[in-house]
Amino acid sequence: MLNQHEIMQTIQMIDQQHLDVRTITMGISLLSCAHSDVKAACGKVYDKITRYAEKLVATGEAIEKEFGIPIVNKRISVTPIALVAAAAEADSYVPFAQALDRAAKTCGVNFIGGFSALVQKGMTDADRVLIRSIPEALATTDIVCASVNVGSTKAGIDMDAVAMMGRTIRDLAQRTKDQGGFGCAKLVVFANAVEDNPFMAGAFHGVGEPERVINVGVSGPGVVYHALQSVKGQPFDVVAETIKKTAFRITRMGQLVAQEASRRLDTPFGIVDLSLAPTPAIGDSVARILEEMGLEVCGTHGTTAALALLNDAVKKGGVMASSHVGGLSGAFIPVSEDEGMIAAAQSGTLCLDKLEAMTCVCSVGLDMIAVPGDTTAETLSAIIADEAAIGMVNSKTPAVRIIPAPGKAVGDMVEFGGLLGSAPVMPVHPFGSEAFVARGGRIPAPMQSLKN
Repeated sequence: MLNQHEIMQTIQMIDQQHLDVRTITMGISLLSCAHSDVKAACGKVYDKITRYAEKLVATGEAIEKEFGIPIVNKRISVTPIALVAAAAEADSYVPFAQALDRAAKTCGVNFIGGFSALVQKGMTDADRVLIRSIPEALATTDIVCASVNVGSTKAGIDMDAVAMMGRTIRDLAQRTKDQGGFGCAKLVVFANAVEDNPFMAGAFHGVGEPERVINVGVSGPGVVYHALQSVKGQPFDVVAETIKKTAFRITRMGQLVAQEASRRLDTPFGIVDLSLAPTPAIGDSVARILEEMGLEVCGTHGTTAALALLNDAVKKGGVMASSHVGGLSGAFIPVSEDEGMIAAAQSGTLCLDKLEAMTCVCSVGLDMIAVPGDTTAETLSAIIADEAAIGMVNSKTPAVRIIPAPGKAVGDMVEFGGLLGSAPVMPVHPFGSEAFVARGGRIPAPMQSLKN
């Protein structure tokens, strides 16, 4: 039973330390919407989403009001559209993206994810159509998010898909240049993508998931930062234990919200994703947690070790607080969404190479990073290949969400607003990777793939 002290602690975490439920995400299977006629298929997609998610936003708002717990986003994820649209004979899947956009707006959610393809071992005709459709689809819709899985520990890395994604990102940036290349903020390239991720832009509803499901993502970097202020100068054993206990409390709140949303929506509870997801707000930064451990600036020597400790302790604490932990679950390091990361990048301490090293030990990859607008498609593809290799060899889920900001150079700022924040344009290496990317084919799966 909760005592008065614990109740006051929770109120303080919400009021002063930015504790919130970052998202309630309803996953919906669209496999039953496949149809040979594009218009008919899009109609079925719209009808099914609006029927299943009709009460999602109202339910989230009611829980928020009754429990006093901020629920920042209500979102929808759907079956990868390349699978649903494959039955239709079409040379563009933009109509499917527009149907998703209309359905999401009717339901009142913040984003809808699942304009996606899974191509880790090769591309079907439908996968190629979907990838070619991404630039127009994301440029002509408002809240649709896309993702492409180009590699896995079991399959290796599809370098043909990696090359396509470099060109796709360049095209999308140009189509949304009036918004600073904002379309690229709605596109994620994965390796080892998970089927139950509630966070955008990479959420999709996997084929192994039920007809519909409720997944919840919690967040609380500010709470962890505040907790570490009470153990200044103490050994790392104490630091890890403090983070574990804090992650447990954060995740219990997410479990409560997930179960209540599941009950009210008559939809199975899937998972709680216990990732620390920062925002641009002061006091809600993962970078500041690492600095509280003793780093002068995030990105200096010791940053990767500090992040490894944080990521591990969050998982250990959170997994004891929920019956089902999933998604990505760890620490996110999106540069534009974290005021401490922004400051570190502006100071020159946090660079692309250091971020890549950090992604070896945390939940995601190179996330919300702006690079010069003249960065070539081949360089973007090579960056994706590097991250996919980290995921493939280490059996983790890295992602690349990178914005070649049109007309911007190193040192400029790109403003996205809201939770997406602002990104300092970071330098890339001046030497090319064209011949490397042009080889194509598939990088074989590592020895770690042979588990049986």
